[in-house]
Amino acid sequence: MVLWVEDPLKSAEFYAEFLNLPSVGEMEYRVGKAPFLSVRVSGESIIDLVGKSIAGDVDELHGWSGSSGHPVNHVCLAVDETRHYEILERLESGGVEILKIMHDTSGAQGNCRQAFYFTDPDGNVIEVRHY
Repeated sequence: MVLWVEDPLKSAEFYAEFLNLPSVGEMEYRVGKAPFLSVRVSGESIIDLVGKSIAGDVDELHGWSGSSGHPVNHVCLAVDETRHYEILERLESGGVEILKIMHDTSGAQGNCRQAFYFTDPDGNVIEVRHY
């Protein structure tokens, strides 16, 4: 999950203090090596805390202009490799535009082999990835 926040560090402190969710990538964020930081929900899940100030840059990340800055940027579904390609094929066969396909990106479970983005009928950006 990607949440838009005014101050990622302040938000990470809130999640750590009140929900006992440890930060991920805080040092990299503090020294400017990462554009956002995250909090760990479980071994397989994180919440990215992205500053509203970089919303325009995030639009370019997945190829859907105008989606950034809303309360939720996109929903990510992590599936196994077989299901990943089945979904991709169904979308393409059904005429749903694939906005972007990415390879070897970082995520909640480590290195993601492939991810793709598309929108639902309401314009919500959905990501499907496999590790």
